[in-house]
Amino acid sequence: MTVSPDPSSPGPSSPPVLIRPMAPSDVPVAERISDEAFLAADLLTVPRGAPDPTPRPAERSERWIARTRSFLDTDPQGCVVAETLEGPDAGAVIGFATSMVRERLWVLATFAVLPGAQGLGLGSRLLAAAEQSGRAAGCDRAMLSASDDPRALRRYWGAGFRLHGQRLLSGVLDRSALPAVTGLREGTEADRDLLDTLDRERRGAGHGPDHVALAAQGALVVDAAGDGYAYAAASGPALVAARDEGTARRLLWECLARTEPGADVEVGHVSGANDWAVDVALTARLTLRHDGWLGTRGMDAPTTYLHHGALL
Repeated sequence: MTVSPDPSSPGPSSPPVLIRPMAPSDVPVAERISDEAFLAADLLTVPRGAPDPTPRPAERSERWIARTRSFLDTDPQGCVVAETLEGPDAGAVIGFATSMVRERLWVLATFAVLPGAQGLGLGSRLLAAAEQSGRAAGCDRAMLSASDDPRALRRYWGAGFRLHGQRLLSGVLDRSALPAVTGLREGTEADRDLLDTLDRERRGAGHGPDHVALAAQGALVVDAAGDGYAYAAASGPALVAARDEGTARRLLWECLARTEPGADVEVGHVSGANDWAVDVALTARLTLRHDGWLGTRGMDAPTTYLHHGALL
């Protein structure tokens, strides 16, 4: 999930707001805020030739709500909302941030302010409140996935994040290009220690409880030698992690092979550190375009690793 635009500086008419912990009842409201904020940002920054942005489909909204509720179970200290204190809309939630701590890594999952409330300094306050969880845990590295909104990028750069351009490869797969892939097997819950070991090698921290959400999104495929894994979703890879480029390529090809013939396929979150994925996807005759930014702090962009947009 790409994080939303962040107001760059407080405005003169900033309303009184309370930054408080997110409650379960806030989650559907936060989903609506994120959808409105992301759509507004996408409409302003959509590249020429890219499809017109549209509101989030119902299936993705349901998945977003379920994932965010799981953050309240595992990382309540990293999930906050901004609530108005005065006026006719007193008590309304107008912004939020969700984040998680995974071992030494702090991850900003989603961050959004209603378009009409942007430019009032709320984003800075929400981000600072969410980051408290990472500081309290002693995290020495952080990741986020950002849109092209220039205000957001200035905010993350100012917070110490290096920004790495991401590519999206999409289209209808040329199935005649699919190679014969061997050396892979179906994964199970018993593999999670191995998965977390691979995560630590790639990004410095295991996904831990996030494997539940990942497994709900796609089938787990594991390299038989233990050198990588992937979650193969209906439209392509939800995540790929491998020790070497050869294993990463085989896993990506397997994810592509599992998509429905004739369906639209996506290989997303491809940073410049993972040009091997560009080679695979272009060989499969997918179309390449820029699509947001990976932000890292205290670490390089992970290699032989295609991250998940919200769980990174």
